[in-house]
Amino acid sequence: MVKKKSGSFVKQAAILAFASIMVRFLGFLYRIPMTNMIGNTGNAIYSAGYYIYTFLLVLSSAGLPAAISKMVSERLAIGEYRNAHKVFQISLLISGTLGFIFMIIMFAFAKPIATIFAHSPDSYYCILTLSPTIFIVAIMSVYRGYFQGMNSMVPTAISQIVEQIFNAFFSVYLAYILLGYGVDKAAGEKNIVMAAAGGTAGTGIGAFAGLIVIMFSYMLLKPVVYKKARYDKKNRVKAETGGQIAKILLCTAAPIIIGTAVFSITNLIDANMVLGILQSTGHTKEQAEVLYGQLSGKYVTLTTLPISISTAVATATIPSIAASMRLHKRQEVRRKMNMTLRLSMIVSVPAGVGLGVLGDSIIKMLFPFEPDGGILLTVGSVSIIFLALCQTVTGILQGIGYVRVPVAGAILGAIAKVILNALLLPIPSINVLGAVLSTTGCYAVASIFNLIMLSRIMRVRIDLLASLFKPLIGSAVMGVVCFIAYKGIFAFLDNNTIATLISICIGVVIYGLVMLLIGGIREDDLLAMPMGGRLVRIFRRYKLI
Repeated sequence: MVKKKSGSFVKQAAILAFASIMVRFLGFLYRIPMTNMIGNTGNAIYSAGYYIYTFLLVLSSAGLPAAISKMVSERLAIGEYRNAHKVFQISLLISGTLGFIFMIIMFAFAKPIATIFAHSPDSYYCILTLSPTIFIVAIMSVYRGYFQGMNSMVPTAISQIVEQIFNAFFSVYLAYILLGYGVDKAAGEKNIVMAAAGGTAGTGIGAFAGLIVIMFSYMLLKPVVYKKARYDKKNRVKAETGGQIAKILLCTAAPIIIGTAVFSITNLIDANMVLGILQSTGHTKEQAEVLYGQLSGKYVTLTTLPISISTAVATATIPSIAASMRLHKRQEVRRKMNMTLRLSMIVSVPAGVGLGVLGDSIIKMLFPFEPDGGILLTVGSVSIIFLALCQTVTGILQGIGYVRVPVAGAILGAIAKVILNALLLPIPSINVLGAVLSTTGCYAVASIFNLIMLSRIMRVRIDLLASLFKPLIGSAVMGVVCFIAYKGIFAFLDNNTIATLISICIGVVIYGLVMLLIGGIREDDLLAMPMGGRLVRIFRRYKLI
């Protein structure tokens, strides 16, 4: 029974991981034509506005899905169906109200926000077009948290994919249309400011499409939910009041929101410190925007792509571990904890090594018209591992009820980032690389702190051998092979794109084989995944497991 539950938890994580990969991939794909259209300067304007939106979104609703999924799963674990649905109803009221308030604030104060907080007056139109999105996402986050609490990731996964498809299409289309707004197109002039705003407008259209999908999913489920609630009432389960639920929700969500907000602030810290310090140390405004555009549009976009796996695992972890804790199954919690860490590291470690080895080649392949910035990826790729570790451990801590611990870790990480930015950015030979190094330091401090605290709270030894060291061995072998393969293929064909793609494919195969040979990927891991049985049969045939 335990094995089945663990398998179910991993399969739900796999469903969400697949959707997250699709979402990140689609999001990454549309940024390629966007970057080639608006350049590094346009990326700087786009990112400055988007980071303001993200920060305000965090304050309004970003912590609610985790809190809702935790509260719903706890109540469902003990058969309180009516109370679980009431959590959804109260959350919808609270999140909708907060989202509406922040939408008004963002719209009414777009100009001072762009000038003072984003340090980018040109991002004014981006902030305006993003303001309605806060309200839409605030409503959608409640539905997603409710479905996640019921351990049903499919509605969330489908809505995420639909959201990103609409986002990708309309972001590129509107950016292209507005690129010639108010300028002489015949003379080759570009309105980069309005094009960036067109890109952010696509975000709202995508969010609205995702909201429609997940509301439709809820309407299909509603009869079943109300039927179970009536059964709950018949058995005289004590109903919680709206006030009680609101208090628990806000107390649970507040630390999550604070912790997430701290990390979101680090993006605003970069926008202010990178643009401000670089200009104060001899760079022109245009040069500073180009360097910041490389940081936000290339480094951040590419390094967050593989993080979708750890994000999905962390999201699936919260309701699963919360339910086990409510039923006092501490042994099951420990098993899920180690499995979660192992799955996260199996994906994030090779991603970090691969991007580090092929960073410059990948940038040149993806951004042929803006091929600079590869050094940022090479130097900062290790941040992927620490960010994945931080997110995963945060999910575990939230699942077991220690929601305040990640807040302390986030604050320590943010302090480390500010100090490192202040020390490194003014050095001419480092300049924007300082922000990359400070990001790595930020997530390293936060993840190590969280890991130490988790080990003390659970009074259990973290299985680092399986979670980290074996993926490092497999990734080291993969990295060497990728480097040699790229150099050899490029020397023979003199084509960066073909050499990069073939090297990546070779690296994936080599990493998988090494991990199977050293026991980094176990048969139980494969069996818990969708289509895992088929993979096990294939690997057994070739005596790989």
